[in-house]
Amino acid sequence: IEAGRWGVSGARVRQLAVHYEASNAELVDALCAMAEERGKRWWDVYRSVLAPGFLDVAELEFRATYLRSLQKVTIPGLLQTEEYVRAIHSDRVPPLPPAVTDLRIEFRLIRSQVLEQYDPPPFEAFIHEAALRMRFGGRKVTRAQLGYLREVSDRPTVTVRVIPFAYEGFIEATQPVLYAGGPVAELDTVRLDSALGGRSLYADAALRK
Repeated sequence: IEAGRWGVSGARVRQLAVHYEASNAELVDALCAMAEERGKRWWDVYRSVLAPGFLDVAELEFRATYLRSLQKVTIPGLLQTEEYVRAIHSDRVPPLPPAVTDLRIEFRLIRSQVLEQYDPPPFEAFIHEAALRMRFGGRKVTRAQLGYLREVSDRPTVTVRVIPFAYEGFIEATQPVLYAGGPVAELDTVRLDSALGGRSLYADAALRK
């Protein structure tokens, strides 16, 4: 199974659960449901052209039962306009080739469709006031982005909360944080992103923090 020569069926998951004396029936059922899924998803098309981290985030959002995001200096990815995405990719060092930039923008915009599907996961975004005042791309791009943010926040499944400059407490998380709720709590995942790459957290203590 680990070498990929055998597929992981629901029956094999249950055999492993018996072997390891896994008694959490809800978790085992959720893992079996994942094992029985067949067919490709939209992000599989990008598997050979984008780094695995991009695909991990897309799948995390797609499978989430709810999403919570914390952003300090940018608007959350799922709520960005095309011009805003292009602006924040334009000043990278070293600069990305135009074809790579276009591919990342395309991927980012398709990701946002998770909030437009028939039964979208509830999405709660905490955005620092600094992110609302940053003028990535200039006034015109920023104005359109803020207008879109206001528009999308009217959706019943999207909640936008702003942390004002006047807040006198301290928020330790300085990098973007995405909390994705799984079908059972044991499959909850936190995604942390930085300029050096992203990492995912699963341990209970890390999730609580």
